[in-house]
Amino acid sequence: MGFATLAEWLAFQETLHPQTIDLGLGRIREVLSRLDLPPVRAFTISVAGTNGKGSCVAMLDSILRAAGYRVGTYTSPHILRYNERIGINGVPASDERLLQAFERIEAARGDISLSFFEFGTLAALILFSEEDLDVHLLEVGLGGRLDAVNVVDADIALIASIDIDHQDWLGDNRESIGFEKAGIIRSGKPVVLGDPDAPKTVVDVAEEKGAPCYRSAIDFSFRLEGQTWFWVGDTRTRGPLPFSAIPGDHQFLNGSAVIQCLELLPDALRVSEEAICEGLRKVRLPGRFQFFPGETPVLLDVAHNPQSVGILARHLAKNYPDKKIRAVFSVMRDKDISAIVRLIQDQIEAWYLAPLSMTRAASPVELAEILHNAGVDRVEAGFAGVGEALAAAKGASGPDDMILVFGSFFLVSDYLAMLA
Repeated sequence: MGFATLAEWLAFQETLHPQTIDLGLGRIREVLSRLDLPPVRAFTISVAGTNGKGSCVAMLDSILRAAGYRVGTYTSPHILRYNERIGINGVPASDERLLQAFERIEAARGDISLSFFEFGTLAALILFSEEDLDVHLLEVGLGGRLDAVNVVDADIALIASIDIDHQDWLGDNRESIGFEKAGIIRSGKPVVLGDPDAPKTVVDVAEEKGAPCYRSAIDFSFRLEGQTWFWVGDTRTRGPLPFSAIPGDHQFLNGSAVIQCLELLPDALRVSEEAICEGLRKVRLPGRFQFFPGETPVLLDVAHNPQSVGILARHLAKNYPDKKIRAVFSVMRDKDISAIVRLIQDQIEAWYLAPLSMTRAASPVELAEILHNAGVDRVEAGFAGVGEALAAAKGASGPDDMILVFGSFFLVSDYLAMLA
């Protein structure tokens, strides 16, 4: 079986497996063995976490390429084009190469049913094997232990923040979620914990596997000095460093974990302080506190769980204390929507509920009921799409107002697609 376009392939993959999310490594391991890829020579860093994964991968990629190394990245979800998920030295994979990889996977899988994410993971591994890369950066999709990315043995495991999300698959407390994310740790290989309050289960797994564990606020930290910052390790300090081009105070935690990973690289992959500075200045990651100035400015953020929305609320309080904020909002049904609303509702003047086309998305009717139960009375709905919701928010805005587009990656994607 083969398809002529990337869109056709992706539509086929979405219908192939009976469950959108089906954790487990048996299927992908079998197909990977049939593909018979050459042994991986590149140094591999796997990145897990509730929030911050994308930022960590983006910073690692930007810094390592600034140092002159060839880097492959696998991330998800994408914002505008599926091709963004697989990057070869900063360039998204072409349709042609993705089609070739998918055809190869389809020929190898036989009667094994692969999920959409498993197809993508295998495609990334195929494309990486065809390149002379120095480093592979793999972002875990969900959890860690049973995520498709965990079919690869990482030389360094980086685990960013850990909080409550995806409870149906990972558990309903930080300890059980931490255990799942700790599944990317390999025996004797270092693990970097970017969460200053990492669950004990993660540390316990590292100890059981004999993996050297580097913990934020214990083994490394950071300090701010004016408009610069310093990374502080056990034996040396890096800095002064520029602020990351990805805005937000929480990026200092992500950035310090990234630099700890760089400190653990082998001598053949040394990274200078100049490369770190250049990489931090040049890093780009759409949809994270992304600001669009104008008559009515727009702030864009993919905050979609309580931890990330709490970070967003603090960012608004610090940077836009005098703005009346109108929110264009949508989120997936399986999120803790009540907690999301509770954390940020006092900062929102009015809510505009944008419909999304996927079945996982909470409908505007469902969102309106949750907002009503939280005591929110300024809620607008009935829009045909994100564009109409945005237009209504702009139409009601005054000269000192700001629009916040936040929630699902798909909502942010729709907004950026309108701009494009």
